Amino acid sequence: MKRSLSPRDLVLVLAVVTVWGFNFVPIRWALDEIPPFALAALRFLLAAVPAVFFVARPAMRWRDLIAYGLAIGMFQFGLLFLGIKLGMPAGLASLVIQLQVFFTIGLAMLLLRDRVHRWNVAGGAVALAGVAILGVYKLAGGTSATLAGFLLVIGAALAWAIGNLIAKRARNIDTFALVVWSSLAPPLPLAVLSYAVEGGAAPWRAIAGASWQTWTCVLFLAYAATLFGYASWNALLHRYPTALISPFALLIPAAGLGSGALFLHERLASTQMAGVMLVFAGLAINVYGARLWRAVARAA
Repeated sequence: MKRSLSPRDLVLVLAVVTVWGFNFVPIRWALDEIPPFALAALRFLLAAVPAVFFVARPAMRWRDLIAYGLAIGMFQFGLLFLGIKLGMPAGLASLVIQLQVFFTIGLAMLLLRDRVHRWNVAGGAVALAGVAILGVYKLAGGTSATLAGFLLVIGAALAWAIGNLIAKRARNIDTFALVVWSSLAPPLPLAVLSYAVEGGAAPWRAIAGASWQTWTCVLFLAYAATLFGYASWNALLHRYPTALISPFALLIPAAGLGSGALFLHERLASTQMAGVMLVFAGLAINVYGARLWRAVARAA
């Protein structure tokens, strides 16, 4: 397994986290017309259909395929949206859910015997400090969260980490096919949740009457954020150690803040910029730490 990213894969992982960071903009716009659970159900339904009729099922057990779909589609997004509904601010949720990085690395060490190097730990600590600064800034600005909402988002982070491990354990599979076929699992339970807590048939009337702008957002969520994002992410997890790839998710809040500034006219304070720069610095240590370590050793 490779210990350092190729230039091509570095560009790929940066593209993925940029898409996932920008993802919060179309989510924000789409939620103006469609309730959260209904939006999530529609997102995964469109990710699966019609692609499932043209893409061969990946060579893995049905239970693992369904488990991945439920972990990512049902529990990650279901718990995340429910946490936000119960009082967890969306911006703070985008930070807290990055605990998945440490859940993923810890579970990979425990269950997959993945190795973690000193530069992975150092880089992760620096990047986490940056995320902490972003979170403290939001809290200092008056953001508050209910305990139930906070715990649900932590549960969403754990579900994401479990999904990462299921994908990583599946050997020699088409990761695009994994995302397509696993996307069949979450729409029905998410639709049931939507019916139960979002007003019965009201969400489906909202979908039927949604504007073309909202449908554009939904298509972005299904094809860019889900199919491109998760297929590429899983492929990278297959090629590289978990501790090298997972910390890149810490860039998602930074990309989200930048997207909010560009498209939602949200201003970035100097404290937020400092947090973003720390995240970039930590990721640079994580990616290039092996080379730096060898250079220091030769110099010594």
